[in-house]
Amino acid sequence: MQTAESDRRPAGRAIIQLDDRLINQIAAGEVIERPASLLKEVLENSIDAGATHIRVHTECGGFKRIAVQDDGVGIPETEMQLALSRHTTSKLTRFDDLFDVGTLGFRGEALPSIAAVSRLTVTSRVADSAPAFRVICHGGAAVGAPQPAAHPPGTTVEAVDLFYNTPARRKFLRTEKTELKHLDAVVRRIALSHFQLDIRFIHDGKEVFHAPAAHTADQREQRIAGLCGEPFAKQSVYFEDQVEIMRLSGWMGLPTFSRSQRDLQYFFVNNRAVRDNLVAHAVRRAYHDVLYHGRHPAFALFFHIRPNLVDVNVHPAKSEVRFRDSRAVHDYIYRTLHRVIAELTPGDSEVKLPTPGAAVALHAAGARPGGYGPGASAAQRNIRMKVAEQLDAYRALHPPAGADPGAPGAASGDAERADDAEVPPMGYALAQLKGVYILAENRDGLIMVDMHAAHERITYETLKQQAAAKSAASQPLLVPLGMVVSRREAEAAEQFAGHFQALGFDIERLGNEQLAVRAVPESLAKADLEALVRDVLSDLLEHGGSQRITDAEHEILSSVACHGSVRANRRLTHAEMNALLRRMEQVERSGQCNHGRPTWMSVSLPEIDKWFMRGR
Repeated sequence: MQTAESDRRPAGRAIIQLDDRLINQIAAGEVIERPASLLKEVLENSIDAGATHIRVHTECGGFKRIAVQDDGVGIPETEMQLALSRHTTSKLTRFDDLFDVGTLGFRGEALPSIAAVSRLTVTSRVADSAPAFRVICHGGAAVGAPQPAAHPPGTTVEAVDLFYNTPARRKFLRTEKTELKHLDAVVRRIALSHFQLDIRFIHDGKEVFHAPAAHTADQREQRIAGLCGEPFAKQSVYFEDQVEIMRLSGWMGLPTFSRSQRDLQYFFVNNRAVRDNLVAHAVRRAYHDVLYHGRHPAFALFFHIRPNLVDVNVHPAKSEVRFRDSRAVHDYIYRTLHRVIAELTPGDSEVKLPTPGAAVALHAAGARPGGYGPGASAAQRNIRMKVAEQLDAYRALHPPAGADPGAPGAASGDAERADDAEVPPMGYALAQLKGVYILAENRDGLIMVDMHAAHERITYETLKQQAAAKSAASQPLLVPLGMVVSRREAEAAEQFAGHFQALGFDIERLGNEQLAVRAVPESLAKADLEALVRDVLSDLLEHGGSQRITDAEHEILSSVACHGSVRANRRLTHAEMNALLRRMEQVERSGQCNHGRPTWMSVSLPEIDKWFMRGR
């Protein structure tokens, strides 16, 4: 029998001990995917070393050279050779430390992995030590003895000719321009997550950007504007929230400042940039109902939690995390962001009309007049409002008995009598344009309101509040709906039976893989029940909760609100227009309609002056 097995074993397949150079090459393949991942590892080491100033120099997209100089604590001469050995670190001392990681790096694989695929030079000086020392390692060869060198306090790590000894891996890299974009993204994420750092990025001898240390709120705002762009800084809101063990803060882009791609989304866990499906789902849920279909929100969020409640040792590149109580984290992030969006006031969610220069840029980009906002997509520009007869709900906007709603001077008289400080954010109505838009005047200038979109949001929020105030009414099915599901789905239906009952469902488990739906919410009696239940079960298994049923109900309410809102070409009195403006100031999410389009825009008096070249 042994002979037969040995005959089947391919030649050269005997179990052997790998040599150190091959081990380092394998580790490098996990950690160093491209120049940007090399830069990330070195920058994190600099931050863990307490650096306050970091200079990054790269050449040829990082292929030719990457050098990072910091003013951290430095590496003593006696530890320099050890620093380039595998599984050596100053950040862990015992087993329990692995579950309470408070630093960015801890694996002890970065420097030896870099040395395995490049010509690495490390020069360092401890602050109290007079001379600096340098060690050199090429392609994972033996590390030479430290040699004296000239260097200020801190460390410089320089990697030259990346992947020079592994040409097959170099073939998989992109162009120099593409790799530079990845390098830039890494440095920006570090600059965003550590405001105390003064960081400068130089490529091919030219400064890409410089982010000075930001200690005050104004300095942080300037840093956000420099790293994420002025438009994001101007069309985002800053918030802070904290519970016992979790804290969330950062900048949320207004729903009207949406993107066609997820290119302006930053999420940091304990100052570590991560990608997490759970977090992405929570953010997506928070922006639900205010974002135009197919668009993506922009944000820079900072989440802090006790290190022992999050596992950062999930991925070799430490780009993923796993929370001990993922459901609690998901709910906290969702509730916090959802509340921030709901509490946006007209002043916060203001959308600016394009200035003359911006209008030229929009025209050059192919935007046609009549779009719904700066940079509006083709789908937004071409959307057709499905407006039917209004419902009696609109009568709430009518003036009280005895008032003179048709007097055009009523609103303007109020505006004249009111002091500038007392003028409400949405101002006072001036006129109606083409039966579609309301023109109003506030302290700063001109307001233009899409009256159907605004009233649609007001009606929708009212209907949602009315629905939430009522208990979920169930409607028994004449014939129970039988469903064949997986064992996991059946167990989830049994486990979350109370969740379904609270929403108006009566679901019974009949067997290992069989369910019976006996009652459903009245509002969803005509929905595709089997697909809805399957989607809910899928969410419960993945996230521990689901909003599918609420979403389906809201979709119905949204349709009712759309058909029940004031329709185009309906002439409003000044009192009616002003009543609509006052309601917009009170209702949550009034800056967007149910479809995510902006409900109003503004233009300041100085911007109007520019149109007519006044003061020039």
